[in-house]
Amino acid sequence: MATQTVETSAPSTRNGTDNVLELRKVTKVFGGGLLRRTTTIAVDDVSLGIPRENPGIIAVAGESGSGKTTLARLMLGIIPPTEGAIYFNGRDIATLPRRDRREFRREVQPIMQDPFEVYNPFYKVDHVMMSPVQNFGLARSKSEARDLVIESLETVGLRHQETLGRFPHQLSGGQRQRIMVARALLLKPRIIVADEPVSMVDASLRATILGSIDLLNKELGIAVIYITHDLTTAFQISDNIIVMYQGSVVETGRVEDVIQNPQHPYTQLLVESIPRPNPNERWGRDMASQETGGDMTNSGCRFAPRCPYAMTECTAEMPPLYRVGDTQAALCYLHRDASLGNVESISDVFKISD
Repeated sequence: MATQTVETSAPSTRNGTDNVLELRKVTKVFGGGLLRRTTTIAVDDVSLGIPRENPGIIAVAGESGSGKTTLARLMLGIIPPTEGAIYFNGRDIATLPRRDRREFRREVQPIMQDPFEVYNPFYKVDHVMMSPVQNFGLARSKSEARDLVIESLETVGLRHQETLGRFPHQLSGGQRQRIMVARALLLKPRIIVADEPVSMVDASLRATILGSIDLLNKELGIAVIYITHDLTTAFQISDNIIVMYQGSVVETGRVEDVIQNPQHPYTQLLVESIPRPNPNERWGRDMASQETGGDMTNSGCRFAPRCPYAMTECTAEMPPLYRVGDTQAALCYLHRDASLGNVESISDVFKISD
């Protein structure tokens, strides 16, 4: 597997305070067993730290099959890495005792993609909201628990009179999605991993939901990992961005730099595919058939078969992340001669919001 390191800060120690959550050289490989002999690298040797102080919103973007959702599931502890380790407050989550793992579950919360599949149709919204309050002992009485629920719902723009007491099918998709945000907010987490949170709602509701997520970060200091295939919303909401292709991080940096001046051919392709308000302009360029995950037999750049600039070395060995500016880096040999050096720690590339 190719060597690739994407770090946002120095490694935390057991008693350190640098990062709340940290992925160190994490790789996830699927397949290779009796039922599926072929192997796919869904995430390839990625290191990523979420700072404890002044966290921003990090978008993880790419096509379906790029590895972004697998990265989210690794961060949530839903699946274990094949190689590498994931640390919470400096401790490997694979070895956390029950009490500490409970703390991890509380402080790293998901907002799922599909609000239609999250809810049990036989339970009212009250049950969805009250369950975390009861499970984590957040209130000493029923009245206090109800007050917490109402406060959380109002934070995301929902009126409890129109929400509580109803079944999921009696609510709109936007209401259900905002309930998921409110539910996560109840636990006062340090990190929220939002996997395509607006892909299943109408365009008219996207701004409201994205505004709620932005509120969690800007006013409550919650770090947000925003998983998306939509560069438009990534540009709108995030401070920094990671662009993935077949499990590899191909470009990263401050979102304004990456979107407005993409340096990797794949990122350029993604940006060019954004619809423009010109009926005479073609929407994007022709794209080759989409592939899912990386091939373990390919030691070079995985985008090389689709890249118009591919060179011999591109298929022989994975390039490093070259610094192409103060707040931007790209995994491409095109920047070998003009780069400002290889990126060892992306903390110097990311711009964390103040």
